[in-house]
Amino acid sequence: MKIRLTAVKVLTPFLLLVMIPDPADAEPCHCIHSAMRLPERAGAVKDTSGGYRLVWADEFNHKGAPDPGNWKFEEGYMRNNELQWYQSQNAKCSKGLLIIEARKEHLPNKTYDAQSENWRTRREFIEYTSASLNTAGVHSWIYGRFVMRARIDTSAGLWPAFWTLGTNGEWPSNGEIDIMEFYKRKLLANIAIGTDRRYNAKWYSNTKAIKDFKDPDWSKKFHIWRMDWDAQGISLFVDDELLNHVGMEELYNRDGARSKPFTQPQYILLNLAVGGDNGGDPSTTSFPKQYEIDYVRVYQRAGGNKAK
Repeated sequence: MKIRLTAVKVLTPFLLLVMIPDPADAEPCHCIHSAMRLPERAGAVKDTSGGYRLVWADEFNHKGAPDPGNWKFEEGYMRNNELQWYQSQNAKCSKGLLIIEARKEHLPNKTYDAQSENWRTRREFIEYTSASLNTAGVHSWIYGRFVMRARIDTSAGLWPAFWTLGTNGEWPSNGEIDIMEFYKRKLLANIAIGTDRRYNAKWYSNTKAIKDFKDPDWSKKFHIWRMDWDAQGISLFVDDELLNHVGMEELYNRDGARSKPFTQPQYILLNLAVGGDNGGDPSTTSFPKQYEIDYVRVYQRAGGNKAK
C-alpha cells in the first residue's frame, strides 16, 4: 500500500504528521516482480533462504475481481460429489485479501437433466455456491518454493485447499500436490501419483488434527503454508513445521512406464469446497463462510529449475 504523509493541525503550536493511504493505491497492483522487496516474517524461515528469489506473486492489493492475468475460474459442479456450484461471483479482493466465500443458496441447476445418472446434472437445485481459481494456461512453474498466507474456517463441512496439478497428462498421472487441505477437523499434506488403474491414485499423505496445535484460537489466525520442491523431493510445511516429505525417487507413476509427474510444470489452484466425498456434513454450519488469502508467492533458485 502506498502511504503519503499529511500535516494535520492539532490544538497545540505543533503539526502532527499522520500517514494516510494514497488514493492512487486504489489502482490495481496485481503482480509482484522479483526485483521488489517483500517483508519477511519475524522469527520465521525467510522465503528467500536457500538461494530462492521471488519470481511471481499475487498480493491481492486491489479491490474487485481477482486479476484475470493471474487467475481463471472453474464453473459448475466439478469433482468429488461436492455440494457447491463454483462461480466467479464468490471470489473478490478486498482490504488486501482474496476472499473466497461459500454460501448456502437455493438456485436452479441450469444443467439439470431428470434422466441423467451423472451426479452433476441430476441435481435439480444448487444448494451451495463457492469459487475455485487456478493459474492453468496463465502461470506454471517447475520446482520452487510456493508460499501462501491465509486464514481458513474449520467449521463442519468445509473443504478449503491450496494445491497444484501438472500441466500435462491425465489425473493423477500428471501429479497432484496438496500444500494445504482441510476437512473433518484435520489438515492434510498430500502428494498423489498415478497407478496402473485409470483415475486411481497412489497417495503419500500426512495429517494433523487442529486440536494438536494446542491453540484454541488456531482457526482465528492467519498461517503460512509452504512447499519446497526440487529435483530431490517435495516438502510441505505449515508455519515452518514439516508435515510431509517425499523423495523424488519415490515419485514415479506406477503405470509400467515409470513416468515422473513432478519433472514437469505445475499450476496453482485455490478453492473452498463444501461437503462431498471427504468434506463432511455442512448442515450444522451457518453460512456464509470465508477462506481469506493474504498472498500467494512463488520463489525459484537461479538456474535450478530444470528437470533431471
